[in-house]
Amino acid sequence: MSNHKRLLLISNSTLHGSGYLDHAASEIQDFLRDSKTVLFVPFALDDLDAYTTTAQTRFTKLGFHLTSIHAAANPIEALHHTDALFIGGGNTFRLLKALYDFDLLQPIRQRVAEGMAYIGSSAGSVVAAPTIKTTNDMPIVQPPSFAALGLVSFQINAHYLDADPNSTHMGETREERLNQYLEENETPVVGIREGAILRIENGVTALKGRNGARLFRRGAEPLELDNGATLDALVP
Repeated sequence: MSNHKRLLLISNSTLHGSGYLDHAASEIQDFLRDSKTVLFVPFALDDLDAYTTTAQTRFTKLGFHLTSIHAAANPIEALHHTDALFIGGGNTFRLLKALYDFDLLQPIRQRVAEGMAYIGSSAGSVVAAPTIKTTNDMPIVQPPSFAALGLVSFQINAHYLDADPNSTHMGETREERLNQYLEENETPVVGIREGAILRIENGVTALKGRNGARLFRRGAEPLELDNGATLDALVP
């Protein structure tokens, strides 16, 4: 991974008992540091204007000027003139299809490689992985490929949910579904629980926030990751 890459990958936008991005606010402020402009990608939800208003309200309170890529006359040019990019959550398939439709994948990869700050939340974090094969979402639209941005070397499962030992639900647990993925694929998966954040900069991938994560690797038992852990020795 390039040491120039700076990513903040948030499991969820809203944590129970708090408002939009409240649980990640201090981490976002510290991560963006001297950034002044943030370009928002709202394509994971249907109402782009309303979603943009929500994001603008939050980032204005944090001290940053946010505009949306959907309102830009030239989205790729807008991408090249922003300090940071924020891709919000929603449906991962709809988000990835839009990134393909607007030819944004390669320009985003280029800007991140150059050092542009990247913030993802939920689906916005999932698309930072090599593919979206480990999303929780229904395929409500069909993107040209499951291949995503590939900003990290591992798969991401946002909103990772531990099995409830008292549940009478007989369907697969999240752990079982991710192990099924690994029956067919080699790439490790990091399941980030609600409230957890992956912060990547200076070549280090650190687990921040709260509630921890689990690492799934083919042929190995899942590994519990506590807040403060670094993943670089654990994933390729």
